[in-house]
Amino acid sequence: MSGPTTIEWTERTWNPLTGCDHCYTLKLAKRWKATTSQRYQNDGHPLTSGPGFGLTLHWDLLDQPRSWRLPSVVFVNSMSDVFHDRVPVEFIQAVFRTMAETP
Repeated sequence: MSGPTTIEWTERTWNPLTGCDHCYTLKLAKRWKATTSQRYQNDGHPLTSGPGFGLTLHWDLLDQPRSWRLPSVVFVNSMSDVFHDRVPVEFIQAVFRTMAETP
């Protein structure tokens, strides 16, 4: 999910994509799928991604940081890998454009 966080070194998380292969969040996959959030319902490979952690691009979240009123320390993509092999270059560029244009 994106938004305020309890992670001690950051103030917010922003997850314009979710899911991955062979990453630490694999252990959280079942928990996130159980939330029934539509962001975590795309099943990945059972051995590498797990339930709810198939790579999913959230185009609708690309502009989310622009709506935040105060500057924040943001953990970008705490639930995925923006440089995953299957992430299109256009999406990566859009993520970086948002970071560059958000105060």
